[in-house]
Amino acid sequence: METIRLGISTCPNDTFAFHGLLTHAVDWRGLDFNVELLDIQQLNNRLFAGSFDVAKTSFHAALLLAEDYLVLPSGSALGFGVGPLLLAAQADTTPATPNQLTLCPGEQTTAALLFRLFYPSTTEIEQVVFAEIMPRLRAGTANFGVCIHEGRFTWQQQGLYLVEDLGSRWEAETGSPLPLGGIVASRKLPAATLATVQQVVYDSLQYALADPAAALPTMRRYAQEFSDDVLMQHVDLYVNEWTINLGDVGRRALVALAERANAVGITAATPLMVLAD
Repeated sequence: METIRLGISTCPNDTFAFHGLLTHAVDWRGLDFNVELLDIQQLNNRLFAGSFDVAKTSFHAALLLAEDYLVLPSGSALGFGVGPLLLAAQADTTPATPNQLTLCPGEQTTAALLFRLFYPSTTEIEQVVFAEIMPRLRAGTANFGVCIHEGRFTWQQQGLYLVEDLGSRWEAETGSPLPLGGIVASRKLPAATLATVQQVVYDSLQYALADPAAALPTMRRYAQEFSDDVLMQHVDLYVNEWTINLGDVGRRALVALAERANAVGITAATPLMVLAD
């Protein structure tokens, strides 16, 4: 039996999509998945270290890993209205000076890339685990933070202020859905194994979509926010037609991201490839 070292994030859209796989409710099709659940930047770091055969990663990181990994058609998070939010500790402020501090959820996250694209050389940037961002803004130890995951739905309750929806800006400038992250697989895996992994991911996603409420216990186990309503809002926003299959629109969005990243000096040695359907 072939072992697949699989890493996924703890965010609700991933634990929802992989609920069927994690609980063995779908057929693993002869593979043995060794699964770890981590913060997205931890996943990025471990991928750069070669620790996973298959993993969720930021598309920013995927661009840099394109020589060694390709993207699976299923399991991605992208869409309209799904982008990270630039939040502030105080009202009516915007990143403008080097003595201000902006918290980003990891150097290779797409959120950090968007901040670099739209606010170049404006503030000092500190990379932190995403769960630390809003508490530090509330505590006044940072001026701004790029917020992802469940925080998109809870920032107002925490007394923070919206500077800009970075995803909306991306949409206005590119006309494409924002590609946040996707499932990548090592190019070293045999073609038959890649196809099998893709099918298991697809099966797991379809299993969750057939009965979304059944995935809630799995989602609650790893979530930063425990409200069922918040968790399902997250799924409704981030699990969509491009999660099921990237399709032509999703592929074009990845090209747009690569072009924009190249414009700020993030150049991949190899073009990002999506596994053929």
